[in-house]
Amino acid sequence: MPPLIALSLALVFSSFIISGAQAGDCDTGKIHIGSDCATVADVADGIRRIVGEAIDSDHLKAVIVSVKIGDTPVLTEAWGESMTGVPATTTMHFRNGAVAIAYLATVLLELQEKGQLSLDDKLSKWFPQYPEANQVTLRMLISSTSGYADYVDLKLLPLYANPFRQWTPDELIRLALDQPMKCAPGACFAYSHANFVILGEVLAKVTGKPVDALIKDGVLTPLRLENTRSEATPVIQEPVLHAFDGERGVYEDSTYWNPSWTLARGAVMTTDIGDLLTSAIAIGTGSLLSPQSHGLQTAMADPPLPGFSEDFYFGLGVVVIKSWIAQTPSFAGYAAAMAYLPPGKIGIAVTATIGPNTPDSPRPTDVLLAKLAGYLAPDHAPKLPR
Repeated sequence: MPPLIALSLALVFSSFIISGAQAGDCDTGKIHIGSDCATVADVADGIRRIVGEAIDSDHLKAVIVSVKIGDTPVLTEAWGESMTGVPATTTMHFRNGAVAIAYLATVLLELQEKGQLSLDDKLSKWFPQYPEANQVTLRMLISSTSGYADYVDLKLLPLYANPFRQWTPDELIRLALDQPMKCAPGACFAYSHANFVILGEVLAKVTGKPVDALIKDGVLTPLRLENTRSEATPVIQEPVLHAFDGERGVYEDSTYWNPSWTLARGAVMTTDIGDLLTSAIAIGTGSLLSPQSHGLQTAMADPPLPGFSEDFYFGLGVVVIKSWIAQTPSFAGYAAAMAYLPPGKIGIAVTATIGPNTPDSPRPTDVLLAKLAGYLAPDHAPKLPR
């Protein structure tokens, strides 16, 4: 599995608007599954079947899933082991990776609503020495369209020579900006972790506050995400879902590999499955933003950038796949997915850890998310990643 927290762009969904889900109300105790109604218990059993099949086919070590439809919690359960002899539980914490990019986007839009900055502000306002800084905007940083190169390359960032190394933002930014740009600013989508590291430094300069405080004030506190926190070190609060990885040629515990390279200082975070589901619903509904700002977060570039269409594109810190609003972080043995479908009011949160025989591709959490989404919306099932 490549060392990326980037979204798996292979996860392309077919038409996925739930036309039948709004066709009348279900009887008390039942919920919509496409155009049909089913009991919560039956839907939960269907989810368990899908998860069980994924564990068997992809040789997963642990899986934790939470699903909510409308106001109805459907299931929150854990399968497998965190470590040998230690069962996985729904209270265990794990790294949430790129979910924090959606948090950064939320903070950015909140600050624009307050008049403290604009998405169209040029990077040169704060870092005039950076390449093309007079052309790169904050919107380009959060949407990964700045053109800056990505430092996540074993030739540039030797992650596994010492996976416990603490990287500084300056080191990461320099690695990226010393490379040729992928395209002119705004001309292409080129996922780069450097965008988010730079954006974090900008937000700290604008507000005079560290990014972890901005995320806490703008996201964690209003959503009451008591089990989600920023960490300055590789620590994970107890209880811990342990991760395992084979990228160094041996299957080993990667739980405490240092994630300082992954995102902005203050946006390296851990969470649990309950908070991940709450985040999926909040980001998907735009509950922390004005309708205008939520529209900006989920809008497609006009005209569409190469490789994107109305069916699949990257918004501001989120991927939009038809009506689904999602993030699918993955790095150093941790993989997760969160998604929300506004028409059906369906929220899904998934995390999984791999076993020694888990295939590298497609990413198991992407496959599991697609299968769960197809089951919950059978009228318009998604295409599975290849």
